[in-house]
Amino acid sequence: MEQPSPPTSLPKYLAEGIPKQNVETLRDVRKYVDVLIEYREQPVEADELPDSAQPVNRDNNGMGTVVKEKVKCGDETCKCASGNLGDMHGPYLYRYYREGGKLTSEYLGKP
Repeated sequence: MEQPSPPTSLPKYLAEGIPKQNVETLRDVRKYVDVLIEYREQPVEADELPDSAQPVNRDNNGMGTVVKEKVKCGDETCKCASGNLGDMHGPYLYRYYREGGKLTSEYLGKP
């Protein structure tokens, strides 16, 4: 049986380094990856989200929490700069998830 080829999405340093590991280390890596996936896929708790974010549902791939949120555009002359929720833009959909130990958001579009 030939050694399997790594997925094309795998960075070169991993594609070259993983096959060099012994079986015990490979099992440790598999356990770590499983725990890391579980951590990243867990929903973000409501108290971790911005005040204007309203959870909608979990997204299709189960990673993080999808919210509806009104936002400021960053133009200091815009009425949204007041911070009044009624003057903000949106609502827009965002997905909040954990990456590298930090809470991260990704714009998904309009509802």
